[in-house]
Amino acid sequence: MNLKSHLIFTLCTIHGILLKVMASKGKVRGASGQYPLVQNVTVTEGGTANLTCRVEYNDNTSLQWSNPAQQTLFFGDKKALRDNRIELVRASWSELTISISDVTLSDEGMYTCSLFTMPVRTAKAYLTVLGVPEKPEIDGLTKPAMEGDHITLTCITQGSKPAADLRWFRNEKEVKGAKEVNASGKTFTVRSSLQLYVDRNDDGVAYTCRVDHVALSQSSQQATEVLEVHYAPRVEIIHSLAVPQEGQYLKLECVSKGNPSPDPVMWTKDGGELPDLDRMIVEGRELTFTSLNKTDNGTYRCEASNHLGTSSAEYVLYVYDVPTTLPPSTTPPLHPIPPDPTALLGTHASEPTVTGNRDPNALGQHGTDHALIGGVVAVVVFVTLCLIIVLGRYLARHKGTYLTNEAKGADDAPDADTAIINAEGNHAHAEEKKEYFI
Repeated sequence: MNLKSHLIFTLCTIHGILLKVMASKGKVRGASGQYPLVQNVTVTEGGTANLTCRVEYNDNTSLQWSNPAQQTLFFGDKKALRDNRIELVRASWSELTISISDVTLSDEGMYTCSLFTMPVRTAKAYLTVLGVPEKPEIDGLTKPAMEGDHITLTCITQGSKPAADLRWFRNEKEVKGAKEVNASGKTFTVRSSLQLYVDRNDDGVAYTCRVDHVALSQSSQQATEVLEVHYAPRVEIIHSLAVPQEGQYLKLECVSKGNPSPDPVMWTKDGGELPDLDRMIVEGRELTFTSLNKTDNGTYRCEASNHLGTSSAEYVLYVYDVPTTLPPSTTPPLHPIPPDPTALLGTHASEPTVTGNRDPNALGQHGTDHALIGGVVAVVVFVTLCLIIVLGRYLARHKGTYLTNEAKGADDAPDADTAIINAEGNHAHAEEKKEYFI
């Protein structure tokens, strides 16, 4: 009996120990899994924020969401706060998700998810609301601006959170401005100033102020103003011919740039009116000569003006003679062309002038001079060839053969006299040496 009782006690002890171990494991699992998990949320003002609270292990314990003022929004699937913007998205033992639509800056703050265990466990998520900056406005632009003015353009945007960044662009090129930030409650007012020294190159230029902000990732806010600048005209004359010649067509264009546009322009010659309006045609800014001649020589002036000033440009016209000398031909003509008698007659009839200009009728005379020079050169060449032939024949006929006084063995003579004496009588056997004179 005692043995049986001792065995039963031992079994009960072992069973109790196992139960305690299992219970302790369950408590450890519950302690590690029963913690709410949340994430911070960022939303643009006017958007919708979703707040989610999850639990990895939950033994049928309720979840609750409360706002920064510690007001309960939802307890499980039960709505506690009367706010039509707050709605239940999903409610279960492992998750509680709610949404807040049409979010305002006042909704920003710390939201708490509570898990009602013993003790209650909580997790906090911060809701960040981005203030959308308003469309910028540009002030300080004077229309029209005058060349030489100093103006300051100011760009203003309000309602941004965090503070927005303002950037200036001159057409497509970015330029630097001076930035100023002022807080207004939870939002910021941002100003940027751009100082300009106005010149004629700014006329028609677009100045753009662009807002950069995290709430404008998909679209941009910007304002653009086009600068209108008034300035005095500047004049330039463009001519159609580099070397104007008699009989040619010439066009002079008066290019004037000014704002307001300096229309019309005025043409003068040598300080007076244009003399020959039949050949000098004025159409708008253009002066056209239908056929140039020497009487057109002179200084032509184009003048343009507006209410800011007057500008002019001059062009000195000198009409050249038509070239009369023909370029040399690479192939000689088959038959010589006789000079035109009428051209020769015109040459003699014309009186020479002291200006030194070429006579257009002198072409026949130049042709005759060239023919005469060619004939003289041909005669000289022929005479030279004849002289060379005669001289060659003369030299050939005076070639001869001569005997010398030097015979064989004369080299052994002690002096020249003995060599001559020894050479007498030996002419029959002496070696003949030939000398040629050319």
